[in-house]
Amino acid sequence: MSKTLQIRIDDSMKNAADELFASLGLDTSTAVRIFLSIAIETGGLPFEVKRPNKSLQLSMQEVLKKENLSKPYKTPKEAINAMLED
Repeated sequence: MSKTLQIRIDDSMKNAADELFASLGLDTSTAVRIFLSIAIETGGLPFEVKRPNKSLQLSMQEVLKKENLSKPYKTPKEAINAMLED
């Protein structure tokens, strides 16, 4: 007996996933079935999942609040020079 699994994702994620899996010769449904099969076989997610450390958590919060962001740079050289000044 087959069951239907429905998930909600935004259009851009669905399109990107469809493109990626098509380039691998798969459709998205098959890719999801492969993911679920491997998760069941290994008894967990088929990749490492970690909580971000304190430094990364603080950085993520700053980005969400749009704090301490660098200015836009016109060239890669300009960005590198700015990093080297710090």
